[in-house]
Amino acid sequence: MNSFIRHRRLRRNDAIRTMIREHHVRVDDLIYPLFVVEGKGMKNEIHSMPGIYQYSLDQLETELNELMQLGILSIMVFGVPLEKDEQGSQAYHSHGIVQEAIRWIKERFPQFYVIADTCLCQYTSHGHCGVVENGEVLNDPSLSLLAATAVSQAEAGADMIAPSNMMDGFVAEIRLALDQHGYEHIPILSYAVKYASGYYGPFRDAAQSKPQFGDRRSYQMDPANAREAMREATSDIAEGADLLMVKPGLAYLDIIYRVREAFSLPIVAYNVSGEYAMVKAAAKEGWIDERKVVEETLVGFKRAGADLILTYHAKDMANWLKG
Repeated sequence: MNSFIRHRRLRRNDAIRTMIREHHVRVDDLIYPLFVVEGKGMKNEIHSMPGIYQYSLDQLETELNELMQLGILSIMVFGVPLEKDEQGSQAYHSHGIVQEAIRWIKERFPQFYVIADTCLCQYTSHGHCGVVENGEVLNDPSLSLLAATAVSQAEAGADMIAPSNMMDGFVAEIRLALDQHGYEHIPILSYAVKYASGYYGPFRDAAQSKPQFGDRRSYQMDPANAREAMREATSDIAEGADLLMVKPGLAYLDIIYRVREAFSLPIVAYNVSGEYAMVKAAAKEGWIDERKVVEETLVGFKRAGADLILTYHAKDMANWLKG
């Protein structure tokens, strides 16, 4: 009689493998990033992100109809303005591109849950996420601008505010401003754990947000640090965050796991632009099976503890889930 355990009994065929599968990716878990630009007749494919486009408002209808048919009803809106200045004033202008996009979407597609990216880097002439003075990104003067941006997005109809700047105290400042303006019901998805990563390159093409000098290591986290991630998440929860983001996702599955084990708030993994671009490039060359790699990656986020996934693969994944 054999004394060893036969684990393969539960791998014998598709039926049993499906029955005992521990983690699943559902279309409801997916958030789709949407880039909006000023102008008309604009549908610009981002060269480093095949299949991802910048849209002017008059081109959004077809895209949103496709998302709706796929069952993807959660979107995050990123804006690309025509005008930039030192203070990033288009970020908090009542008629800024994100504010106009939110109004447009809510008027025509009220069933969508619209999350507003709340940052300054796309709107500043220097490309940094805050106020710059003598080459230094200042923390406290940046907070009032971020709060003004969040309030203007809520006024436009955003369902959720997602501040991504990594300034100290940004959640507290935004929570206070939202509450004072009567938006106590608007949740904050904090980019609580955002690393100074090399995986962001294609996004900076899409959002036209590359820093004009230096880098963002004075406010985004060192990729080598894990304990610091827990401090960041702890402080954001204390300041009023409702959900926590870990960005990037793929190289930081251990961080997602640590945050999940420590806190009960919903966790969002950002499957970032560089991760998307690498898969698309390798798949184009025939080096990988794109579907298998994407499915494996997204279920990896869920296995690590993520509740939701912000991903450029959302439409592909939704199509595969539909069979």
